[in-house]
Amino acid sequence: MMLLVFALQLALPLLLIGWTGVAPARSVLAFWVQAVAVAAALGALGLTGLWLFPPWWAAWLFAALLLAARVMAWRRRRSPFASQLPSGTVAWRSTAFFVAIGVWGAYQSALALAGRALQPGPVLDLAFPLKGAEYLVVNGGSRISINAHLMTLDAGVARYQAYRGQSYGVDIVKLDRWGSRADGLLPPQPDAYRIYGVPVYAPCAGDVIAAQDGLPDMRVPQSDRDHMAGNHVLLRCKRADVLLGDLKPGSLKIAIGQRVSVGQAVANVGNAGNTGEPHLHIHAQMPGTATAPFSGHPLPMRFDGRFLVRNARVHCPSPRRLN
Repeated sequence: MMLLVFALQLALPLLLIGWTGVAPARSVLAFWVQAVAVAAALGALGLTGLWLFPPWWAAWLFAALLLAARVMAWRRRRSPFASQLPSGTVAWRSTAFFVAIGVWGAYQSALALAGRALQPGPVLDLAFPLKGAEYLVVNGGSRISINAHLMTLDAGVARYQAYRGQSYGVDIVKLDRWGSRADGLLPPQPDAYRIYGVPVYAPCAGDVIAAQDGLPDMRVPQSDRDHMAGNHVLLRCKRADVLLGDLKPGSLKIAIGQRVSVGQAVANVGNAGNTGEPHLHIHAQMPGTATAPFSGHPLPMRFDGRFLVRNARVHCPSPRRLN
């Protein structure tokens, strides 16, 4: 599935850009419809796409290629244009196709931009739980188009209710200097991913009320749906619970009942649980029940004052030693 997503995210922009450069419209209306529609589509892909491969900067590369294609099309156009309006059935159908592409792109972009705003209600302020590198947010935001966790707010699906607390969850991967998050496209070994084994620090001061360790790392892209949170730590920070999930087996440095401070090392990132590839999952919620600890009311989070959404990048300094 991820390979298909990667292929479409690479092929679709190149197809649309190539079309506008090689076969530009011959009428004024169609030319500008084509330009605006492809720009809207690329904007939607840039906001909602999973920029794991190609990396995040590919969205800006596609924008530059589109600009170059439009300049080339402008120079190659018939001077003056053949007509103000499309001429013939094929030309009108092509224009209608680009109108549909543009409407879709504008709609998806509007949803994604709306998802960058916090919804009214309580918000939990946390410290960012990782240090010493650049990180990319894979899921985050207040709309499902940029945060897949929000599907668990659907009350019509019974199995979602036990995991409702993760609805505003954030998933994070690590990037290298080239924007790559792994050695290869989708390598099966967890340690081929930049974030694997990275230390995780407590984002808030609180008590450890639950912890699990010892579950094995999964080979990518397999997942363990019997243990959705994988190896994890659940912190009670004042009245809210904060989950740090998908941790490396044998890496937990704290125990149930222990008090932790902000910035204290608690574990390392792994690939255990319902995870397609190594990443850190974090979410905040009101306390759940004894039988469904992740079923509490979900809480949006701000990290160091920032509401993190899909494709946001976070630059972190190296960790400081605690006194």
